[in-house]
Amino acid sequence: MRTLRVAQCALCVWLLTSSGCSRAPLNYMYGDGPVASSEAKLGWWLLVVSTLVVAVVTALVILGAFHGPRGRDDVSLERTGSHGGLPWIYIGGLVIPALILVVSFGLTLGSLHATSRPASDPVATIRIIGHRWWWEVQYFDRDPAKTFVTANEVHIPVGQPVRLELTSADVIHSFWVPKLAGKTDVIPGSTNIAWLQADSAGVYRGHCTEYCGLQHTNMDPIVIAQSPQEFADWEQGQRAAAVSPTSPASAAGLAVFQKSACATCHAIRGADALGQVGPDLTHVASRLTLGAGVLENSRGNLAGWIGNAQAIKPGNDMPVMTLAPNDLQALVAYLETLK
Repeated sequence: MRTLRVAQCALCVWLLTSSGCSRAPLNYMYGDGPVASSEAKLGWWLLVVSTLVVAVVTALVILGAFHGPRGRDDVSLERTGSHGGLPWIYIGGLVIPALILVVSFGLTLGSLHATSRPASDPVATIRIIGHRWWWEVQYFDRDPAKTFVTANEVHIPVGQPVRLELTSADVIHSFWVPKLAGKTDVIPGSTNIAWLQADSAGVYRGHCTEYCGLQHTNMDPIVIAQSPQEFADWEQGQRAAAVSPTSPASAAGLAVFQKSACATCHAIRGADALGQVGPDLTHVASRLTLGAGVLENSRGNLAGWIGNAQAIKPGNDMPVMTLAPNDLQALVAYLETLK
């Protein structure tokens, strides 16, 4: 029976810690960038030290409870404590805590330095605006004609720092990509500055970590780190306007888009659509997900999202679209060309 209880306790501890110690997409204990790596080192140090302190204190309490002095008067206890226990009080109560605090303070300063500024000038400035419940991503350039807007996905070049300017269009959000950087609050009427750098190519998941309403849990940004050349190619493609329809189906889909509520809420550069309520759809077919991470970007999911987004993500601003089946298929055909 005792062995069973020990096994149950060990299982509980493993379940509580396994998610933090694995290399899962939202794991904050391993970093793939300068900021996250510095924060991970600090986190591991605090975890190890805290575990050791709890273990030692627990062991001493148990030892004292079962092996304390018995049958001695107060004078003998006082003498024993004054001669045998005083050095350990100095070591355990003063020296060791002082060393732990000094090391923790040094690691904290290093983490703050890594978070405050990159080692070199950022290669790009990206403005991220939180909406309920998606992320607007604006890439700025000295030439206004080269500025473009996308949604939910942040592309960055590997090994190069990128400056983030974060604000909100409605309520308080929080931008967090744990394998690249810590949390930054996203506040209406205020702009907070952060920076990202990825040491290796890949797709890094993020999350909104400030409760912002019904679909708070379905507001996941994605950071895609690419080689500098791939990033430059992607950036050039994103600056371009949407391609004109080349098939009867996609041409019919563009007509459906322009005559329906789609053009009122969404913008497509190169088409007669200037809506500002929902995400920019100029290159929607090139994105990995729909609905800020709710669905994989596929033809079937796109049709389902257009037809009834409220059934998939209740409370979002997109209304139920009552389109004829042929119109819906034509609209999907057109949107699939926007790469």
